[in-house]
Amino acid sequence: MQNQSCVTEFILLGLSQTPNVEKILFVIFLLIYLATIGGNMIIVVTIIYSPALLSSPMYFFLAFLSFLDACTSSTVTPKIIIDCFYRRKTISFECCMTQLFTVHFFTGAEVIILASMAYDRYVAICKPLHYSYIMTRRLCGILVLVSWAGGFLHSIVQIIFTLQLPLCGPNVIDHYMCDLFPLLKLACTDTHVFVVLVFANSGAICIIILSLLLVSYGVVLFSLKAHSSEGRHKALSTCGSPITVVLLFFVPCIIIYARPTSAFVFEKNMLIFVNVLTPLLNPVVYTFRNKEMINAIRKMWKRLMVVSDKF
Repeated sequence: MQNQSCVTEFILLGLSQTPNVEKILFVIFLLIYLATIGGNMIIVVTIIYSPALLSSPMYFFLAFLSFLDACTSSTVTPKIIIDCFYRRKTISFECCMTQLFTVHFFTGAEVIILASMAYDRYVAICKPLHYSYIMTRRLCGILVLVSWAGGFLHSIVQIIFTLQLPLCGPNVIDHYMCDLFPLLKLACTDTHVFVVLVFANSGAICIIILSLLLVSYGVVLFSLKAHSSEGRHKALSTCGSPITVVLLFFVPCIIIYARPTSAFVFEKNMLIFVNVLTPLLNPVVYTFRNKEMINAIRKMWKRLMVVSDKF
């Protein structure tokens, strides 16, 4: 697809134009990025090297979710950190399209993984006797492949939309990254049709998937009436983390993409939460009250200490 733009680079206004504020932002985002990568990779490595956890579909999906969070953060946060050193923040057209593609690719895959985790909890709580028969390794592998394919399809559609935009005028983006609505603002043509397409591709998907997730978790919570108090407590503890992550991820996405217009400053602040803070919070949410994960992390840490002592 050949682009219709004569713009070769974009100027990003970033989060602030004040040098002192940017120094503070540099420290904050550097710490957030290190914590995000460290936390998510600890989860991935712990699950991979814990056979009991890896054999569980819930933790298999959790490992993949943590990997996607690390990738999403790596697509956005390093650019923010580097730009804190520059008065004039630029990104080439090619890098802009690459960032746009990768962000929507990883977040699109994450949407499907969150739906897979909701289905896993539904089967585990509502159909416990059939759980091992339904949630097989084959099905888990298929769902992961579907997430990759779904993320790719979603992001390639976004790129096709963007490459149709005639960008022949200003190249200043009031944002810290390349995204659809800021680019739509620069287009030298009527963008109402593009806004509808963005809503159909991103907003509608967010609303539909969130509705399905809420229905599935609603069915799960309703079914807990038939369980004992101990069973209800255990089920609620396993469902609490996924529900929290779903709300953290989908509410900002719907606010941004499921509207006919977008307030750009507001969108920029909300996307910080989606692309930077949510990948950091996910490891905390999934490990803070999860005894299995905490015990597995402790065991792995002890094994690493024993190995290091030998050297």
